[in-house]
Amino acid sequence: MHGNAALDQFDLRLLAALQEDGRLTNQQAGERIGLSASQCSRRRSALEAAGLIAGYHAELAAEALGLRVLAFIQVTLTAHNAENSRRFRELLARVAEIQEAYAMTGDADYLLKAIVPDLKGLSVLVNDILLAHGTVARVRSSIVLERLKQSGQLPLAALPRAV
Repeated sequence: MHGNAALDQFDLRLLAALQEDGRLTNQQAGERIGLSASQCSRRRSALEAAGLIAGYHAELAAEALGLRVLAFIQVTLTAHNAENSRRFRELLARVAEIQEAYAMTGDADYLLKAIVPDLKGLSVLVNDILLAHGTVARVRSSIVLERLKQSGQLPLAALPRAV
């Protein structure tokens, strides 16, 4: 249905409503966007099948759970080859404290977003896990003092409009 085809206004409104609250029933979503529950259900199923809705999850409160230190970590590898990259990616997959990881251009090879309970936890992550791994040459960490904005929502208004 959607693939490369343009999304219409109902699709975009449904995606926006689900980004706001993924627990919406088809009835509730339909009321928000002006469709019947059955029409909403068909569209939601089509958007899921097209891979435009990747999944649903609960957003947990990190600080309330005791995860109080958020850090960004730049990593430079010892060598730039396929084997080193593969081994580092395998490490990333095993470390739950690393929430996001990006291959980068510039001075560092990777940028990691990590969350830990405290500074001791960050020290263990940096010194005992990252620097101890044979693929890692250098690590630079920056601790977040204050989160000014957090959004997992995509800017749907920036998408080209259907005619």
